[in-house]
Amino acid sequence: MRPADHITVDKSKREMLLLRDGRAIRRYAIGLGQSPAGPKEREGDGKTPEGRYTISGRNPASAYRLSLRISYPSAADIERARNAGVDPGGDIMIHGTPNGEPESARRNRVADWTKGCIAVTNEEMEEIWRLVPDGTPIQINP
Repeated sequence: MRPADHITVDKSKREMLLLRDGRAIRRYAIGLGQSPAGPKEREGDGKTPEGRYTISGRNPASAYRLSLRISYPSAADIERARNAGVDPGGDIMIHGTPNGEPESARRNRVADWTKGCIAVTNEEMEEIWRLVPDGTPIQINP
């Protein structure tokens, strides 16, 4: 299968789409940060960022199965945090479930449990890993 060329996340619907040529090729139910409403403002706020980013790397040895790094914080995020006198945080990923814990699709679909990341099942993460190249744009909407 040809790779995705764009990702969209709808936080309010808890849904992530992989797109190619403007058409959805995969749809995933997702878990978000522990305090998902609103954009990420600072380290430790439990929020998932909102805005336009890219997939900036991958970690095959992640503590959460596989993980794809999201390019948060952007220059605008850093400036906003600086003006507020806080650390913007970082290490925002798309990832599976924690290593060493049983796979639980319910955990990803019912609860927002991450520290600001986007969580899917391990099986879904393996598919996303194959379909999403580094540099893929990701739009995270409220």
